[in-house]
Amino acid sequence: MAGEAGEGVARARALAVLRIRGAALGTALLPAAGAVVLHGAALSGRLGPGWDAVRWGVTGVALVVLAVAAGVAAVIVRARPAVSPTVPVTESAAPELYRMVRDLADRLQVPAPPAIELTPDCDSWLEERRARPGEPAPPAPVLVIGSPFLWWMRVAELRALLAPVVAGTGPAADPEIAAARRFVRGLDAAAGVAAAGTAAGHPGHRLLRPGYAFLGWSARLLLRACSTHAAEMERGVAAAASERAQAVDYGLRIVAQEQVGLAYAGWDRLLTRVALPAWRTGRWPSRLDAGVVAALTELSRRDRLADGFETRLGERPACDLLEEPGIVDEAVSLLAAGIFHGVPAEAAPEWAPVTWARYPEEVVDRIWRSEAARLIRVLDEVRPSAVPGPARGREPARLKGSVLLGEEPEGVATLARIIDRLAAGGSEELAFRISALAAQDEPLRPAAPAPVYQLLPRRTHHELLADHVAAAVCCAAIDTAGAAAGLDWLDGPTLMVANTRRNDLSFPVLRLVENGDPAPLRAWLTALGVHPEKPLRLGRV
Repeated sequence: MAGEAGEGVARARALAVLRIRGAALGTALLPAAGAVVLHGAALSGRLGPGWDAVRWGVTGVALVVLAVAAGVAAVIVRARPAVSPTVPVTESAAPELYRMVRDLADRLQVPAPPAIELTPDCDSWLEERRARPGEPAPPAPVLVIGSPFLWWMRVAELRALLAPVVAGTGPAADPEIAAARRFVRGLDAAAGVAAAGTAAGHPGHRLLRPGYAFLGWSARLLLRACSTHAAEMERGVAAAASERAQAVDYGLRIVAQEQVGLAYAGWDRLLTRVALPAWRTGRWPSRLDAGVVAALTELSRRDRLADGFETRLGERPACDLLEEPGIVDEAVSLLAAGIFHGVPAEAAPEWAPVTWARYPEEVVDRIWRSEAARLIRVLDEVRPSAVPGPARGREPARLKGSVLLGEEPEGVATLARIIDRLAAGGSEELAFRISALAAQDEPLRPAAPAPVYQLLPRRTHHELLADHVAAAVCCAAIDTAGAAAGLDWLDGPTLMVANTRRNDLSFPVLRLVENGDPAPLRAWLTALGVHPEKPLRLGRV
């Protein structure tokens, strides 16, 4: 039968893990066994009075060891392993998806997963859940599906992708493998409990630190002993699942794997370029998975990734297997904000959803206006007297109406004032001050339901200053030249001029910020008809 070799390896390694568990139990029981032998010998008269001290000493040691072992075992058994943050999908919300998974399990001759959950990531796996009180055996592992797959992949591709994952329920049902997994997960969770208890600063916890330290030492010792066997067991399980799934949609699995890489690229780009700017302003895009489709469609259109792309999009998308795709997408999008940026599942009032139609106005324009206001605020705080000597490219003060731009009147919110200040030098102090204010003004992150992941490295001081200058330029283009804020699915916030994306602003802005040379930017503004001397409409900082 397919998968027997891999299952045999996995079962053998599981037995090795269980033997380690048995050896640990035997070690804990050894003093008790010695005490029983001594008491039995004393009752039979084989030990003289001189052995009484030894007998009771061994008995005391045995009781202490048993108490400690019982405490460690209780923590290992009761410790709750970390559970991936997911969005449960009930059968009533996705009857076709459940039917497809059950049909797949029938073809693979394995138990069907009892539940399906979605994760805001490009991966799929089986995840075990703890048995409820009174259940004779632990439930079968739930199927966790990466939500971008549902929106980007076609139904047949998703089925082929899930075949080896669903096939893993077969080895998971093996009693030895299941017991070994529970033991390893319990050890891992116990090590986490010990680390948290040791690090806790509460006075009551300080008294328990020796106990937590011993628990951590025991759990880590057993984990080291089990690690090789557990890794080989999981490799055997994966090999068995892959072998079993070979007969199901094998040709489509190759196509599906290609789409996995594409979906991951689109998902990463969408999070870093589109979602992250929104999260930083207290807005969370409510249709991230639909955005993946738009981003990958745009990428395929620009780069011509594959022949017959439009034909593929004409096939039925896997999200059609859901009764209410929009509701599910919104739930996954909020969870993604919590995982990747720290928005809690119960979003605070200041955190609001935003649709893609409102994204340019509520996110892009808001970011630009607030950054322009922050830059003007810094110009008011950092007086010209604090600016170092002239930099390359500095131009003499010029009269614009009644305003002498070189003297930089405080409170004048114009792009011309920004350009002249940077042309005069002193970008270093401005950049540091911008960074400090940006960190101070960013919305506080509430406690997240899961670890917060750093999507992008923090921007340098000069990068932040360049972003703020570009924001002021975009505000001026919108206010005086008829431009508009827009959304590029691959690059995020973008300036639209006559319905055309303008992506040529980076060089003139960097030239001004890094070299103090305003000429390229002034030429760019003139070509678009932007009036830098006119006041900017600023937002709240």
